[in-house]
Amino acid sequence: MVPELLVASRNAKKLVELQRVLDAAGVVGLTLLSLADVPEYPEAPETGATFEENALAKAVDGFNATGIPCVADDSGVSVDALNGMPGVLSARWAGRHGDDAANLSLLLGQIQDVPDERRGAAFVSCCALVSSSGSVVVRGEWPGVIAREPRGSGGFGYDPVFVPAGGSRSAAELSAAEKDAASHRGRALAQLVPALRELAAG
Repeated sequence: MVPELLVASRNAKKLVELQRVLDAAGVVGLTLLSLADVPEYPEAPETGATFEENALAKAVDGFNATGIPCVADDSGVSVDALNGMPGVLSARWAGRHGDDAANLSLLLGQIQDVPDERRGAAFVSCCALVSSSGSVVVRGEWPGVIAREPRGSGGFGYDPVFVPAGGSRSAAELSAAEKDAASHRGRALAQLVPALRELAAG
């Protein structure tokens, strides 16, 4: 029987991203499932003060409800001029969960008077893997700056206004391969590869 891995998300792009990371690492034999592929279960609200707490809570919920090893991530953008906010509130910064356009607009409005040299930021992703053999929590960070206006049509979330350190293109202007190689989630997921390889081996 092919081992299964539940990705505690309904965001299809996150499944595709994890699949690319697994393919690149040569991890084969894992069937990825999303929350849409399993019976619905009550999901605890994301009330953790840190990305780590939220990711672990989501992965624990998923594993306890289904018995399937579960990976979950909590990610967002930390902006220096906003003292690290939106942080864990990134997805609902403008008040409604997942409204990317409103979140971007609010963020840009809040720092419109901040000079270019003080627009530092970092994308942060914490990924948790929970299975019968325990739990692993890892963190990846991707430093950069917040641009003055959105650019590019790739990616999601804050990608159009995030310019990685040392680069000139926004995260939404990078190819999938470029993004995986450098991104916060790519960096975090790469740290999970040894545990996922074990899982795939059964």
